[in-house]
Order: sequence, then C-alpha cells, then structure tokens
Amino acid sequence: MNPNSGEQAVPAIIDGYYADPHLCVFDGRFYLYPTTDGSDSWDSTSFKAFSSPDLLEWTDHGIVFSLPDHTHWAREHAWAPAVAERNGSYFLYYTAEQENIGVAISSSPTGPFADLGRPLIAEGDFPGRAIDPNVFVDDDGAAYLCWGNGIAHSVPLNEDMVSFNPALVISWIPTGFREAVNLHRRADTYYLSWSENDTRDENYRVRYATSTSPFGPWTERGVLLEKAPQRGIRATGHHSIVRIPHTDEWLIAYHRFAIPGGTGYRRELAIDPLVHTDDGLLQKVIPSSEPVVRDLATYRPESEKTSH
Repeated sequence: MNPNSGEQAVPAIIDGYYADPHLCVFDGRFYLYPTTDGSDSWDSTSFKAFSSPDLLEWTDHGIVFSLPDHTHWAREHAWAPAVAERNGSYFLYYTAEQENIGVAISSSPTGPFADLGRPLIAEGDFPGRAIDPNVFVDDDGAAYLCWGNGIAHSVPLNEDMVSFNPALVISWIPTGFREAVNLHRRADTYYLSWSENDTRDENYRVRYATSTSPFGPWTERGVLLEKAPQRGIRATGHHSIVRIPHTDEWLIAYHRFAIPGGTGYRRELAIDPLVHTDDGLLQKVIPSSEPVVRDLATYRPESEKTSH
C-alpha cells in the first residue's frame, strides 16, 4: 500500500454510516462500493471503495468518484453504486440527483472513474423513479442492467456497457416491490431479489423469485431477509449477492439501521452467507450479530451457533 496514495487500513467492521452496498470480486479480491450515509437528506456527493482479500482486513481506497468534481450534470444525491468489469475496463453505475442513473468508466476498480457525460437513464425516461442500478453479467458474457423504484426495469446492455436499446426494456412490479432489484444466477436458475417497504421503516426487507430466464417469468418465493428485533437488527435491505471465487459459497451484503440508535439515515453494512438449496431455492438468511463477516474460514451462520 502506497503511504502517499491516501489509502489507509481499516478494521473488518467498516466504521461509519454506509448503505446500499455493492459487493463484487475482481481478480480474486473483494470490492465493496456503498452509499455514504449519515445525512438526514441523503445528500452525499461521492462514492468510496473498499477492498479485501478475505473480508477480514479492508483497505479504504478513499473517494473514487465525485459528482461535483467528475460530472457536469449532477451535484448531489450520490446513491447506490454498482460496478462491473469488461475487457479490462470497470463500469460504475450510480444514482444522482434523486432520479437519474449515470455511468463512469475506469481502468481500475479503485478509479479514478470518468463520467459518460450525461445520464444513462434520465428522469422520466421510464415509469417510476430511475434509482438503484444493479448490473449482472451472465455466464455467456451478456450484461444486464436492472433499476427502479415503484416499477422494476431490466434491459440487456450493449457490448460497450454504456448503452442499450430502449425497445428491449422489460418493466414489471414484483410482489411488494419498492426498490433495489438484484439479479444473479446459479446453475440453470436465475434469482431476482428486491427490497420492499421504505428504507426508513424497520420492516424494510428482501424478497425473491426464481426463473429459468433472466427475463422471467418469475415465480415468487417469499421473504429472503428481514429484521431480528430481539437482537436489535432492523431494516435489512438494499442488498447485493456474490459468489466466493472457486467455490459454490455465496454472500449477501446489505444495510440495516446502525446498532445502536440507527435510523433510515444512519445505516451500517452487513455481510452474511447466502445458501442455495438442492431444490433451487434460497435458504432464508438469518442476519448475524456482527455487522460484517470477519473470517470466511471460521464463520458460521447465526442459526448454526450454539451457546456453551
């Protein structure tokens, strides 16, 4: 680590208020891109990146993209980043100015990212609010962008990753849908998951559905992740899902009210195991007491722990 780079070592629990985590893996290393939280008006203006080889020790790479510094069209409300890689380039999709989705490009997962120069999806382009982008790259290399609040949208991205054919956009309303639609695949099953209720509501939670196609039709499967108030865990939502490299083990990253005393404006990050069952469904996630998984080699889900 270069002492002059502005990066610093941080503990496994990322200190401070963050939300909307996008957890991904590039070249065998975990990267985490969250919304900076802690403001009563959600008016953050930039994104930071964190990375780790093992989810035990994290490196804070500082600000990797700033709306006022790196765009001409947006100043604030920097929310819900999501990052994907193609042919050595990294694409940062993000919400700005409350109802627009932008994209910026870098040769490194830690930036600096250069903005496209305009919204990829502007306010009013499609029904509902244009927020909470999520990007999914299928096994065949096809990339899909999902987004929406109130109405969910999905579309195949062009090869350049910064454009798409509007005629191919699919729009629908999953059960209880509020926002933060996410798409992942295991074997021949596609999993669509999303948040319902308001992020300021302690009942904010994640539901999911399955299909044999990234375009649906989707079979509703129920609640995947929700609060555990007896342990002070509330408002578990806006998640991302990633496979641990070279395994069939998966993780779900999400935010919740910070413990103690958190709110929908003061949230913290958590990461837990995501278990796929033999019948192609997902085991309900039991939110752990620790905000972030500490050690992949020794971690056990909360449901498997016993007192001594």
